[in-house]
Amino acid sequence: MLRAEAILPTDAADALLVGRVWSNTNAGPCPVMISDGRVLNLTSIAATMSGLLETENLVDRLRRPLDLADLGDLNSFLSGEAGKILAPIDLQAVKAAGVTFADSMLERVIEEQAKGDPRRAQDIRAKLAPILGDSLRGLVAGSEQAAKVKKLLQDMGLWSQYLEVGIGPDAEIFTKSQPMSSVGCGDLVGIHPISQWNNPEPEVVLVLRSDGTIVGASLGNDVNLRDVEGRSALLLGKAKDNNASCSIGPFIRLFDEGFTMEHLRRVRVALEVHGEDGFEMTGESPMEAISRSPESLASQLMNRNHQYPDGAVLFLGTMFAPVKDRRGAGEGFTHEVGDRVEISTAKLGRLVNWVERTDVCPQWTFGVSALIRNLAGRNLL
Repeated sequence: MLRAEAILPTDAADALLVGRVWSNTNAGPCPVMISDGRVLNLTSIAATMSGLLETENLVDRLRRPLDLADLGDLNSFLSGEAGKILAPIDLQAVKAAGVTFADSMLERVIEEQAKGDPRRAQDIRAKLAPILGDSLRGLVAGSEQAAKVKKLLQDMGLWSQYLEVGIGPDAEIFTKSQPMSSVGCGDLVGIHPISQWNNPEPEVVLVLRSDGTIVGASLGNDVNLRDVEGRSALLLGKAKDNNASCSIGPFIRLFDEGFTMEHLRRVRVALEVHGEDGFEMTGESPMEAISRSPESLASQLMNRNHQYPDGAVLFLGTMFAPVKDRRGAGEGFTHEVGDRVEISTAKLGRLVNWVERTDVCPQWTFGVSALIRNLAGRNLL
């Protein structure tokens, strides 16, 4: 069983953490604030997370003394006694930016060249990594230098659609999953049964209000089917948007004087995978290696041409390219059922999930209409 101290930020006492739980007492979902290990009900401020984050001067309001119902300690939600932790969003659009780090950019090109066959990836990696790796590392997307590298790689016959969105002027922004479909910390994450080559994608997730203001951040797992996307980039939806394939949490840390965008730029995100077969994989990567600033990605997501009236969250792209062999030499990494996946950074806490097939994970049944009915039945609308 997960414990509160395992998932909270190291400076949790100073962090302004908001999220969402299913409360058995209230028979429904509640926006909450985590304070001294207690889960405090915020439905008196807003019935939804979307509405909560739209609240003017939210940080100041939450810093003032408030008469909030105490739903119990966090451990009672992690054990299931009081309810459960949900993904810390509800009505927001769930979007993701792809190909924003050099290492994962290279792996996307390798997937494309390998046509989804993991057995070919090692040979292709050996040929491309010495050329592309050095060219892409530290490159600022859309810059004059990036244009020069593009011309060089085109002349070498190495240009790719992934490099276009990786270092060109336009970012790849896609829909990761539907509002209300994301799973939270402690839940199962799903791998489609057709996939034999897949991986976790640990990412920092920006949280935006409807006016485009970035109000905080969380952690996410943009679960990906490498063999499916490798066959064709047009299969991105099938590779990305499946039952339980999007995990966010454990909570949203709101920006305040102790946690700013500058702090976020400097975080190091760690990944751990522990398999029931004894396999282990660990890694750590810095946000500083991103090729586009978080603000730039947010501006490409939300602007006069793209509005999200209920707000949005944006996965900033994975900095990891797991290649450790698992099933055989040269076949690289892929998930097995039962894997425990941990994504963590000191300022945002730890997101923990276990891997299962998408057709075994609980079906997503509680959507927007169910939320409206539930809130109406609790006199919260």
